[in-house]
Amino acid sequence: MLAGVPLIAFLAANHSSPWSRLQRGLFDDTFAGIHSLAWFDYAILIPYFTVLTILSIYGLHRYYVIREYFKHKSKLHQPPLRRFERLPRVTIQLPLYNERFVVQRLLENITQIDYPRELLQIQVLDDSTDETHPFTERLVNEYRAQGYPIEYHHRTNRHGFKAGALQEGLKTATGEFVAIFDADFLVPKDFLHRTIHYFTDPKVGVVQTRWTYLNRHYNVLTEVQAMLLDGHFALEHPARFASGAYFNFNGTAGILRVKMIEDAGGWQHDTLTEDSDLSYRAQLKGWRFVYVPSVECPSELPVDTHGFQVQQFRWAKGLMQVALKLLGPICRSNIPLRLKAEAFCHLTPNISYPLMIVVSALMLPVMIVRFYVGWIEMLLVDLPLVIASFWSICAFYVIAQRELYPNNWKRAFVFLPALMSAGVALTLSNTTAVLEAIRGKQTSFVRTPKFAIADSKTKIKVDRKGYRSRAGLLPWLELAAGSYFLFMVLYAIDTFNFLAVPILLLFVGGYYWAGFSTLWEEYQNRQRWEAAQKLEAESAF
Repeated sequence: MLAGVPLIAFLAANHSSPWSRLQRGLFDDTFAGIHSLAWFDYAILIPYFTVLTILSIYGLHRYYVIREYFKHKSKLHQPPLRRFERLPRVTIQLPLYNERFVVQRLLENITQIDYPRELLQIQVLDDSTDETHPFTERLVNEYRAQGYPIEYHHRTNRHGFKAGALQEGLKTATGEFVAIFDADFLVPKDFLHRTIHYFTDPKVGVVQTRWTYLNRHYNVLTEVQAMLLDGHFALEHPARFASGAYFNFNGTAGILRVKMIEDAGGWQHDTLTEDSDLSYRAQLKGWRFVYVPSVECPSELPVDTHGFQVQQFRWAKGLMQVALKLLGPICRSNIPLRLKAEAFCHLTPNISYPLMIVVSALMLPVMIVRFYVGWIEMLLVDLPLVIASFWSICAFYVIAQRELYPNNWKRAFVFLPALMSAGVALTLSNTTAVLEAIRGKQTSFVRTPKFAIADSKTKIKVDRKGYRSRAGLLPWLELAAGSYFLFMVLYAIDTFNFLAVPILLLFVGGYYWAGFSTLWEEYQNRQRWEAAQKLEAESAF
């Protein structure tokens, strides 16, 4: 090829038809190794490697978190400085929205908590619009009749969603501290006794505990989700807490000082992650957060792909909203630069999803340029970026499993390909989430449906109309993206670039997994709905 002639124009002029290319190979190697980069090639390569460099910075941050974890590991698991001579009054808040499958389990569990009844208040904050409302109200009345300090609050609107419900509950809360639990969580009986004494330090505003998972082994998706969350609770939280950096209350399985909530400006609902928003506002005010990984609170993971995507969409959009809202005040504050940098990396990692869209769009043209320039030369640039980004993911989640399960951590290698593919499966939905946050588009809080599933033998309850959200065009776009990467796999094989095939197959598997599984789940959901309707019609006669 002549220097100065754009690569794509050359390809168009020298390859008459798709069929002829397939007959003699997608591209021959006549000019391989002697191609001189033209302006069009640079227009592809510069954005591509710029984006990869940004992604690699977040990869390097994972290595930094690992380093901080091991550096400060000895500071974890420290007991409270002292204990309360007289236990303080505590309010337990249970925010609900259409959680009829798990609410009974939740109330059975929470009423067994070990704490003096005269010092305890349990608020059921129910925004439900379905049969959860009368069912839960009846259960609460039954427990109250038995002497439990439990009360029922039902709002006829969802103003502020979960944040609005929590703020409304504070108006009648009698506790100096509030413990918050989502509907799918189970609370250890001694939870309050193991957490409340950290508040003998008047600067402590939050005590966060570690999540575990009731249905971790339900399917491959739940195994992967558990690994992803284990990375957060086994490495990120400990590293940030022990090193003195800011970290966030996770919205559940924690206890907060009411005075701290008020001092930080209360629960606000202008983001979808009200917990992270409050956490940063409070820590900027000087409040200290404590992480207690030894206290474990079991919870339920979404068992279907779309439910997983809905949850991750909410978290991605919410965290980006918090970044846009608070990074300015964080940067203008007088906290150390190290804390500012860590806060930036903590609040902005979801920007990697739209960047992955850019990488995906440029990948095929870059592969073509590589073929003509030479793979060895390009590898000198690629390899450091791959080590920084791709390898950091593997190291991060394998180390988290080793720290949590020292006798069974090697099984993590089995699920690593699925974990990487699950990350790919989130690309399109989370890109939409990030772009909506940047545009300032406000959307409702879409909760993740839970079904009280504990193991693979438990069947999902009949899913009635309105309980799940619909996926729309998303699965079809994911199938299209998977097909695009499948074409790249074929091209890589045709040009003997076998090193690229495993990575490309992760993209194929991730997009196809997301698309096909969502369509299958919606088909099954439709079948269950029709069967339920048929049974109701038959029982009417």
